[in-house]
Amino acid sequence: MDLYLFDFDKTLYAYDFRKRLPELARLGGQSQYHLASTWWAAGYERRAESGEWPTADEYLAEFARVTGASLTLQQWADARSLAMTRIDGSVAALRRAASLGTASLMSNNPSVFEAALPLIAPDVAEALHGNVLVSAALGIRKPDPRVYVRAMEHYGSDPEHTFFVDDSAENVEGAAELGIYTHLFTTPERLDDAISAFSQRVVSSRGTA
Repeated sequence: MDLYLFDFDKTLYAYDFRKRLPELARLGGQSQYHLASTWWAAGYERRAESGEWPTADEYLAEFARVTGASLTLQQWADARSLAMTRIDGSVAALRRAASLGTASLMSNNPSVFEAALPLIAPDVAEALHGNVLVSAALGIRKPDPRVYVRAMEHYGSDPEHTFFVDDSAENVEGAAELGIYTHLFTTPERLDDAISAFSQRVVSSRGTA
C-alpha cells in the first residue's frame, strides 16, 4: 500500500507565528520579547522538535521553567490556533490520499503539537486516523534524510511507494535524495494533481512533481 506523508504548517494550514506570540504572552503573563528571546531565540523549540521533552507534559514543564509562563495544553492549543488558517483544498487532498493508501502527518514539531492536534485541527486528526509523526517522536528534523527513512520504517514502506509533500524546497530535496516521490507545495490544485500522478503512476520516472 502506498504511503502519503504530509507536512502541516503552510501545507495543510497556513501559519503566522506573529499571531501566536501575543496570545502566549497574555496567557503566560510574560512579555512577547521575553518569550521569544528565552525560548525560541535560545534554541529550545528546535531542541524540542529534535526529541527533547518527548511528552506534552514534559514540554510544557520545560517551557514554564525556562520562560516562567505556565500553560495548560488547552491554552497552548488556543494560542496555536490563532496563528492557523485551514487550506481547504489541501485538507481535501489529505482525505483523498487517505482513501488511496496510508496518509500520515510528517512535521517538524514538538511533542505538545501531536497531543494538541485534535484541538487545533480536528479535521486533520480525523482524516489521519492516528497516523501522526512529528520530528520530536522521530528524534530528528527534516530535511535530514534519516527522518524520512525512520518514517518509512515506521509504516513498513519504501521510497518507491512513498509520496511526500512539503512547502519547503529544502525538505523536499532531503526526501528526493532517497528516491521518494516528492511534491513542493504551492497550491492545493497542484497537490491534487501530484497525488493523482503518483497514485496512477502516470510519470515515467520517480522524482519531484
